[in-house]
Amino acid sequence: MINGRIIMMVVLISGLFLTSCGGKKRYAALQMQHQDLTERYQQSQIELAESRTKVKNLEELLEIERKNNASLRDALQRLQGTLDMSINQNTQGNVNISKLVDEINASNRYIQHLVNTKNKSDSLNLVLTNNLTRSLSREELRDVDVKVLKGVVYISLSDNMLYRSGSYEISTRAGETLSKIAKIIQDYREYDVLIEGNTDTDPISQKNIRNNWDLSVLRASSVVQALQTQYGVDPKRLTAGGRGEYNPVADNTTPD
Repeated sequence: MINGRIIMMVVLISGLFLTSCGGKKRYAALQMQHQDLTERYQQSQIELAESRTKVKNLEELLEIERKNNASLRDALQRLQGTLDMSINQNTQGNVNISKLVDEINASNRYIQHLVNTKNKSDSLNLVLTNNLTRSLSREELRDVDVKVLKGVVYISLSDNMLYRSGSYEISTRAGETLSKIAKIIQDYREYDVLIEGNTDTDPISQKNIRNNWDLSVLRASSVVQALQTQYGVDPKRLTAGGRGEYNPVADNTTPD
């Protein structure tokens, strides 16, 4: 009886050992599946946040254009009112009324032309903005701001990405981002490009730089020359300007 119990225990233990090995493999496989699903979920959350930001920007642009179109409609209504008033007041001046009608119609055609031109420009601006935003990595988007204001596409790059403090030499880090911006500029050849340099309020004292006005213009000139010489942008499309310390993004009361 004793020997029988010993044999039975050995068999049970062996069976448990085999079962445990199979369970570990299944557990490890489940762990890998769980990790993969977690990573996919986190990536989808990031992409969702980015999509929400883009949708918000597009909604803001759409609201601006709605207001602009409303202003154009008001102007058209005022012109139509002028026509109606002239017709009511001039029962004998058929020739003058006909001339006025022609002028009003010409004005209407011109307004429609402006609306069509503006809509085309707005569409191009939206496409340009979306193409540039999609070409930049998440890390680059932390230092690059792209927006459309009053029909103009603004691309703002942080100073610590482009230059060292007090310098106008473009950093190596900014090269890849500038190349992507240059690609978009090349794709939209009907656009002219104004590069504005800025500084903080810290005074500068260098041999060939008198003040922050000089530094801001030199910074803009560095970007213009890089776009021309390194990325092949037509210099006739480029303008360099400086804002000095007078267009701050913050109040400059702290080192940050």
